[in-house]
Order: sequence, then structure tokens, then C-alpha cells
Amino acid sequence: MEEIPLFVQQVMADLYGALPRQGPGSPACTRKAFAMLGPLAESAKVLDVGCGTGAQTMELAKLTAGHIIAVDIFDWALDSVAEKVVRAGLAGRVHTMKQSMDAMDFREETFDLIWSEGALYIMGFVNALHLCRSLLKPGGFLAASELCWFGDDPPDEALEFFETEYPDMRSVQENVRLIAACGLELLGHFRLPDAAWWDDYYTPMMKLLPSLRQKYAASPDAIAMFDNIDVEMTVHRKYSRWYGYEFFICRRPARSALTASTAITTCNGHPLS
Repeated sequence: MEEIPLFVQQVMADLYGALPRQGPGSPACTRKAFAMLGPLAESAKVLDVGCGTGAQTMELAKLTAGHIIAVDIFDWALDSVAEKVVRAGLAGRVHTMKQSMDAMDFREETFDLIWSEGALYIMGFVNALHLCRSLLKPGGFLAASELCWFGDDPPDEALEFFETEYPDMRSVQENVRLIAACGLELLGHFRLPDAAWWDDYYTPMMKLLPSLRQKYAASPDAIAMFDNIDVEMTVHRKYSRWYGYEFFICRRPARSALTASTAITTCNGHPLS
């Protein structure tokens, strides 16, 4: 992953670090996805990829008694998670780790559950599925929200915006097929409601942007970032019925199932172990 300039990191910290969440989601959506998993052992090892400031990390800590590793590349995000963990008295089983998601150095078959809300697109959903599958124990679970098209003919304005922002965005059904092709069993999926975009993300962001525009008035790059966010919110207001986040809940087949099935051997060219 390319290194992010320090100035951009500072702007992101001032904006995203001040929000309850760094992307669409809600505690209710986290709980709904978790309820769709199979049983987890009390000693489960959980990886939260692209944890941000830890909204879902802290919710997961309520839902499981397992050990959680929260991974992100930004110090401001990890510092926020660490503060929340200490305040909640969870320092014994929730830990932070600064790593790029495309360079995580965990051993294969380490985790019982991998969680990621709105972050896997950064490394590409195909690459993320392959990596997560390799890090899951046989029988382990992956729960991830991914930006998807909801129809086959989205409006041109939305297409043009995401051609720049996320050119590899796929439809829900394309991602369902991709999950199967990557050797994962889909347990279920659901669409995030519109409130998950606004309550803890867009609405507080709208309140924060005017003061940040004043703070960074002398920086064309920062103002361009804020302008693009305004465009993003406008696109969502107009076309949210055509796209949004879908939460996918998957399972890596148990070892016996892996041995028995030879129908799928690769995921976008990656061999399946």
C-alpha cells in the first residue's frame, strides 16, 4: 500500500478521527452480522481489519469473550481504540497493532473470526477474500461489509463518481459468486440501512466540515478533499437505492469439507490451500 503523506494523514485525523465511525455502519448492524455466525469458542482469536477508532471493535468485545487484535495503519485511530479499551477495562484481551492490511504478518490459519467493516476494498475485495481465507482456521468465519451496486443499470452520475472512487465495485450477486469462487461458504448477507450511513457518519461529518474548511482554507488539497466528500454525500442522497454496503457473513469450510471438495481450486488465480 502506498505511503500516505503526513499532511493528508493530519487532515484525515482531524476529520475522520473526530467521527463516531470512519464509514457507514452501526452497533445494530454489527450485532446482526455477529448473530449470523456459528458458535465461537470462548477462547476465539478475532482479527478486526481496518478497525478505525474501534466502534465495531468495542461492540465485538461485548459479543465475544475471545481475544481481539484491532489492526489499522493510522496512529490516531489506534490511539483512540487503545483509550477505549483501557476505559472499558479490556486491556487483557483487546490489543491494537499498526499494520497495513496488505502486509499483515500473521501465520496462516490463526483466527477463528476475521471482521472488517467497510475496509477490505482498500486492497481489493478479491485479494482480501484470499488473504482472509488463508488466515482463518478451517471452520473459521469472515464477516465483512463491502460497497456494492444494487442494480444492473446504475445512473451515469453514480457510475462516474465511483469510476474514480472505487472502479472495481461489483454487484451484490457478483460478490456472492466471488465469495464461493474463493472457497468460502456464504452463511448470509444483508444490506446496511440508510441510517447506518447518516447517524454516526455523514451527519456528524456535515457538522464538522465547516470548521475544517476554515482551518485548512489555505490548502487547496484539503479543500479538494472536502469538496469530494460533499459530492459523495450528494451522490448518496440521490442514488442510495442503487448502491450501498452489503454485509457478507462467510465461513471457511472445515478441514474435512476442504479435503472432500476439489471443484474449486483457485480464486482469481490464487491457489486455495
